[in-house]
Amino acid sequence: MDMKRFSQHLLPVMFLLVTGITVSAQDTFRPRYVNSTIYTGIEVGAKGVKMSVVEIGKNAQSSGAFNILKDTSVNTDFISFTPATFAATLNGLSGLYYTAEHDYGISSNRIYTVVSSGVKMQAEKDDKAAWIRNLVDSFKVRIDEPARDVEIVDVTTEAYLSHLGIVPENRRFNTFLIDIGSGNTKGGFFPEGNTKNFRLFQLNWGTKSTANAAEKRLEDDKSLANFSKQLFRVLTSAENNDIIYSVNASGSYPLSDNIAISGGIAWSVATLIRPEAAGQTVVPVTYQEVAEFADRIYTDYGSLNENAITAKLNLSKADKDIIAKEVKRVNVVFDQKSLMAGTGLLLKIMRQFSSAYETKQFFLIKNGQVGWISAYVDQHTSN
Repeated sequence: MDMKRFSQHLLPVMFLLVTGITVSAQDTFRPRYVNSTIYTGIEVGAKGVKMSVVEIGKNAQSSGAFNILKDTSVNTDFISFTPATFAATLNGLSGLYYTAEHDYGISSNRIYTVVSSGVKMQAEKDDKAAWIRNLVDSFKVRIDEPARDVEIVDVTTEAYLSHLGIVPENRRFNTFLIDIGSGNTKGGFFPEGNTKNFRLFQLNWGTKSTANAAEKRLEDDKSLANFSKQLFRVLTSAENNDIIYSVNASGSYPLSDNIAISGGIAWSVATLIRPEAAGQTVVPVTYQEVAEFADRIYTDYGSLNENAITAKLNLSKADKDIIAKEVKRVNVVFDQKSLMAGTGLLLKIMRQFSSAYETKQFFLIKNGQVGWISAYVDQHTSN
């Protein structure tokens, strides 16, 4: 598969044609298109609250008139389900909503708020569903919008929307999408050459839930070496009991040529493995490259900070500054242990698609976090 062609066709379908209020200018942003609409998506995830502000031009599906204006997140660890993380999540959700509406001037009807399937699944697993309801009710009170729709997205809907929003149309039916979130992993593909029939892939494992499972096994030994040992045990159990079965049950192996992987860990691994590809949204990798990177996280973590990475690049200062900023973002979002956990989970999934007979093409999608809102906006504005 031609990676460049895959990347070129990614942006035109990230946002489908929508209708709405047009904008000619914004005080905060500089829109790229003459007539466009700005939307915001705010998602409560397992690790934190994420906000994406996007500009959509006319004929977005065919022309690629799509522009990310702002992408930010607040780490709150909601799925720990403690009073402190509840308060942090409520503050983060309300704060980002206030920023979108008041600081960025985006009307409330163009701000979409959802709770991710990862949070929903973890809450059901821990018998904490009431925490989500309390969060939603408290948020509505905080912003004084009692009628606001805060959808708690199920895993099938989120996976379906992500595929429509991330995978380019010309690769729609030969690509298996895997979105590794904080609390779960979901994805799937269209096995029958149409978008009516979607085959779901899901795991109750994500970057944060994997790290949490390893942390719970540490007992009195909090060393990195013990974390690595316990993480190996957690991932081996996840592979044997869940991952192998889920991949086989999906039926994707014989029908999918391309494995597109999105989520925070995909962005972080792509950024650190290929820092020189800072401007690319799609980064091809091999299983061996990711395996070597996983070893590096544990044995040479110091080589992954922005200074160490940029020092090895033969680029201009301006380019190095851009790369350093992005690498620093990764290191703020993911500490060493969470990076180990997420990359380990990524490897266990990739392993199911690597064999002596046929190895699939792997692509890490950096901006997959806005994929759900692309299709979500399209569905809600076209109804």
